[in-house]
Amino acid sequence: MPNEKTRVIRRQFQGDVVGVPKDKTIHVLVKSMKVHPKYQKRYARSYTYAVHDEKNEARAGDRVSFQECRPLSKTKRWRLIQIL
Repeated sequence: MPNEKTRVIRRQFQGDVVGVPKDKTIHVLVKSMKVHPKYQKRYARSYTYAVHDEKNEARAGDRVSFQECRPLSKTKRWRLIQIL
């Protein structure tokens, strides 16, 4: 069906706010545990995402949930869903 719109499944993460560098932007640290495919050893990985915060609600230390969206700037591709 060419005219039927399909819903896009967007990735969602939870993490801790580590910085509020500019207006409407927060930096969120997401930690995860991985398993090495050969040695089966567990190791920690962490990534920092630039997240769009439209209402400037989040502060450093808050736990937040965010999801993928269209590119909003050079580095922002994530939108804040809620503060947990």
